[in-house]
Amino acid sequence: MTATEKLAAYVKENLATFGKVVDLDPVYDKLYPLDLTLSNTELTPELLADTAAFSAWVNQCLAVNNCRYAIGGYMEHRAVYTRSQLFNAEGEPRRLHLGVDIWGPAGTPVYAPAAGTIHSFADNNHFGDYGPTIILQHQFAEFTLYSLYGHLSRKSLEGLHNGIVIQKNQPIGTFGDPIENGSWPPHLHFQLMLDIGDAKGDYPGVGYYSRKSEYEQNIPDPEVILNFARYVQT
Repeated sequence: MTATEKLAAYVKENLATFGKVVDLDPVYDKLYPLDLTLSNTELTPELLADTAAFSAWVNQCLAVNNCRYAIGGYMEHRAVYTRSQLFNAEGEPRRLHLGVDIWGPAGTPVYAPAAGTIHSFADNNHFGDYGPTIILQHQFAEFTLYSLYGHLSRKSLEGLHNGIVIQKNQPIGTFGDPIENGSWPPHLHFQLMLDIGDAKGDYPGVGYYSRKSEYEQNIPDPEVILNFARYVQT
């Protein structure tokens, strides 16, 4: 059983346990499926190297398609990580995105989709990294789930300490701007894990394509909680 299958089975029997990660009007809002794969020829090296131009491209995708957010990314083999040496170690580069990105304006509120506690937090302040990051721990009857929120504003970390109790749908932060979020267009990296070992305030959000099947045993598809598919513009 994959991590996605395990979480999906639990969610099916406990729907009331889970809430929202971002605000979304089910009547009016639409989501744009943002293609950041190697096959998207619009993602030139010049565009990816220029954070302002990259941000303008994302904003144009939203405006032209009249969508509130752009989304996508779980187990997506991406081109965008060529922009930072953080992902380009010797040997196989990291290109497999392990969470879901929700692209929208800086300052967009972020909520805890389930009750839990602050496990850890950090400002991963490197080019191409998460920037301000929060990890929540959710203890269910049958297993523990961890949720990671990356590319937040620095204000999101103010006043935090490990162990703070968080309620479902409680605001926990906001999207950061490129100056503070790792030099990315404003967005939330939302990722789920069943086990994070000794990690604190950080956990890999981009992995090796050769280890995809291994990741699938520990990292569920966030769509199980988000339920975004019905709002995606086709």
